[in-house]
Amino acid sequence: MEDRSVIVITGATNGLGRLAALDLARRGMRLGLVARSRRKADALRADIERAAPGTPVDVFLADLSLLRDVERAGHQIDAAYPRIDALINNAGVHAFSQRVTAEGFSEMTAVNYLAPWLLTDVLRDKLIASAPARVVTVASRASEHAGGRGAVGHLRDTAPYTRRESSQLYGWTKLLDIMFTQELGRQLEGTGVAVTCCCPGFNVTGLGRDLPLSGVLEKVLKVLRIGDPRHGAEIIVRLATDAGFAGADVTGGYFAAKGAKPLECPLPGRDEGDRRALWEATSEILSGFRVRGPSEDRT
Repeated sequence: MEDRSVIVITGATNGLGRLAALDLARRGMRLGLVARSRRKADALRADIERAAPGTPVDVFLADLSLLRDVERAGHQIDAAYPRIDALINNAGVHAFSQRVTAEGFSEMTAVNYLAPWLLTDVLRDKLIASAPARVVTVASRASEHAGGRGAVGHLRDTAPYTRRESSQLYGWTKLLDIMFTQELGRQLEGTGVAVTCCCPGFNVTGLGRDLPLSGVLEKVLKVLRIGDPRHGAEIIVRLATDAGFAGADVTGGYFAAKGAKPLECPLPGRDEGDRRALWEATSEILSGFRVRGPSEDRT
């Protein structure tokens, strides 16, 4: 394997993740892309080759709404690399109506929170062995609108919801991501693994794909230069690569896209006891979705 830093990133075939992957390739990284679509992954691989010829790109196919897929892909990634310098949990979804996965979870909960938690857990030992290393998770200021939902009690909630209610539920999943980051940062203190998360700001890429006329709205906002996704991609790349975000003083931190300004976790997630309770509940739920070992299905 070439002497390049290895960056594993989810959700790289669209939006912010695609821009971040291209930037990382230009910086000389080796990329491990976790993608659901072979076609989109191949298209991104071609774009990367045009942007940064010779960049090594590995594709790990997985549907992040299915936790058994996440676990399998995690073992494949672990087996593929002797070291991992950064894991970027970027994939996310905002579903405007309830969609229940084949494993019985709300799709938003599975993709936005359970999948990054599980993937990070599978790769945890490899990341520690690779230190200095990093875990970067894309959260959101939508977490400020999570409402009064308890962090633990709704992990298995699959009740229907309206389009209006979806924003609160999306924000709740992002609140869980911040709480996950802060608890993991506490657990990995002293290991050399810096754990951070970010709000990439308002971005028009993939804006509400379930929302009627979303494509038209996205084009209008781009013309008006509102929601430039490059800013969101920039903070993701900075947290994964810049020396200033590698130290113990930033681990567990939550940062804004604009100027990497430190942000505070919204009030429902600030209690350390609540973060530990969430961790324990999540660990118990995900214990039933573990497989035994790595597969060799990698391209």
